[in-house]
Amino acid sequence: MAAATAASLGEDIQGNPLLQDFEFPPFDAVEAMHVRPAIRALLKTLESDLEDLERTVEPSWPKLVEPLEKIVDRLSVVWGIVNHLKSVKDTAELRAAIEDVQPEKVKFQLRLGQSKPIYNAFKAIRESPDWQTLSEAQKRIVESHIRDAVLNGVSLEDDKRDQFNKIEQELERLSQKFEENVLDATKKFEKLITDKKEIDGLPATARGLAAETAKSKGHENATPEDGPWILTLDGPSFLSVMQHAKNRALREEVYCSFVTRASSGDLDNTPIIDQILKLRLEKAKLLNYNNYAEVSMAVKMATVDKAEELLEKLCSASWNPAVQDMEDLKSYSKSQGAFEADSLNHWDINFWSERLRESKYSINEEELRPYFSLPKVMDGLFNLANALFGIVIEPADGLAPVWNKDVRFYCVKDSSGTPIAYFYFDPYSRPSEKKGGAWMDEVVSRSRVLSHNGSAVRLPIAHMICNQTPPVGDKPSLMTFHEVETVFHEFGHALQHMLTKQDEGLVAGIRGIEWDAVELPSQFMENWCYHRDTLMSIAKHYQTGESLPEDVYLKLLSARTFRAGSLSLRQIRFASVDLELHTKYTPGGSESIYDVDQRVSRRTQVIPPLPEDRFLCSFSHIFAGGYAAGYYSYKWAEVLSADAFSAFEDAGLDDSKAVKETGRKFRETILALGGGKAPLEVFIEFRGRAPSPEALLRHNGLLPVTATA
Repeated sequence: MAAATAASLGEDIQGNPLLQDFEFPPFDAVEAMHVRPAIRALLKTLESDLEDLERTVEPSWPKLVEPLEKIVDRLSVVWGIVNHLKSVKDTAELRAAIEDVQPEKVKFQLRLGQSKPIYNAFKAIRESPDWQTLSEAQKRIVESHIRDAVLNGVSLEDDKRDQFNKIEQELERLSQKFEENVLDATKKFEKLITDKKEIDGLPATARGLAAETAKSKGHENATPEDGPWILTLDGPSFLSVMQHAKNRALREEVYCSFVTRASSGDLDNTPIIDQILKLRLEKAKLLNYNNYAEVSMAVKMATVDKAEELLEKLCSASWNPAVQDMEDLKSYSKSQGAFEADSLNHWDINFWSERLRESKYSINEEELRPYFSLPKVMDGLFNLANALFGIVIEPADGLAPVWNKDVRFYCVKDSSGTPIAYFYFDPYSRPSEKKGGAWMDEVVSRSRVLSHNGSAVRLPIAHMICNQTPPVGDKPSLMTFHEVETVFHEFGHALQHMLTKQDEGLVAGIRGIEWDAVELPSQFMENWCYHRDTLMSIAKHYQTGESLPEDVYLKLLSARTFRAGSLSLRQIRFASVDLELHTKYTPGGSESIYDVDQRVSRRTQVIPPLPEDRFLCSFSHIFAGGYAAGYYSYKWAEVLSADAFSAFEDAGLDDSKAVKETGRKFRETILALGGGKAPLEVFIEFRGRAPSPEALLRHNGLLPVTATA
């Protein structure tokens, strides 16, 4: 009876929270049972809106672009809510509901993307005498729609288009399955430990987390001091074992489990990857490209050659420093009497790096945690945003529904006190229902056409999601310095979404920005974590309020370039294997995907991966995210972001007037113009010249030092 009632409740379209008019999404009310009826009803409405548009379309803004934006936006907002809940509050019921309606949603998107009347109307705008009267942002909308329609298969003949559509459906299904397998494989690993000696070296925060995990799994008497403890492959747990556990056999077991996630049994992603690569290549050939990387580059700043050239340049600058990093680890571990010193393996590197960092800079990540409590970090971040960009950020908890009690909600105001944006912040790791990593996404974008209640524009709303250590007992969440950098990074993305001045919704905020430029503001913000005034404003001991000692700040600064060569090569391996798989690899050929990874790693890694390494099986960025043939974007955008930050260095970081002025310029260009202007032009408008990799290499200590007079 209860099930029948639930079903009829779900079928009630009138009361379905996903279909209501809302300013803020009803995250607290949406259940799995709402998904099927809501998405189906919505698609029906949009289908009829699309038919009306195709029937009445004219090559003008009010008769083409505005109604199109309404259709695109309605789907992206509602689907965005459902997809977001799957990322932060995953359940078997929600998965099943999404799996059921996803093909219908993809079918509609393909129908929209391949609409000939819309495509022809955009072409007519481009060829009309009115073309010259359009704004730059409007021209970008027209040109990118024409380009995207071709990439969506608009020009394909009927049978080829059917084939193309089948491929798109299957790719969407496979990437969803890939991500689920990674989550399930991560969740599946649990290492119960009852003997304290086995976790010797694990810091108090990690023991506290492992005891909390054990409690949640039925060991109600678990304590941080006496256990039992459960270790998982979730970020905070995995990293603390790699960096601190003295038990080498434990490190090996956890490391090997981590790099072989989702590579066997029911959760094996290997056949899924093979199928994804095969279908991407087929799609590229249908569109008359040689390989999938060319399809990916059609909507980016770079070309395949330019991306490879940058990776090559960075690889050669990073190689010798990375070899030296390894030598340093060997000699240090030997000096500490480590029997493994001459044959350091992957599970030793993080452990000995941490010990070397502690000895070289007397910095212990764990001992720094009390200085980085989440409330203080957020205060400092918001003060920085005020100093740089003239905005005020205020808590607005209770104004919008949330999906978990730990989620915070904020309002962003300009200097006159007028609200200009809102964002949610979900900071803590919840391995049982929330996917790992950190990300920012849009809830709604700024838009003139979609303004409501008589306002001039709809204000943008963003999500910021992290996976840091939750508060334990009465302590606030105490963060590692890396977690601090992650919050600054995601906030940079959110700022570009929220501070946009674009009123054309299709290119507002992060929409319409070439993918390899999208990491610019996020990586730019990370630089401020090393700025004395900024860091000192957040680094206050959570109990005593005392500031981080000056000598520790100086050590943090010098430790910034610690193992920079090795960390750079890690990203270069990922980016290179991604490009290789999407350019030269032949699915089903003599070389397996793992052979490719091994081959690429031999030229990008000082210690090649283990033969049994199956890291590709959890490489969600390229198999379930938007980074296929695009992982190089992190490095590409790092060049842009380091160069952008060097504008502040040139102006003088201690000169608050100059910093404010440069911040205003950054806000008016990089944060304001969204996808309405080509990113290279935006960069030049801010910097006064084209980007150069010099600042990135200098920040990473990878430039040969030249003597100055």
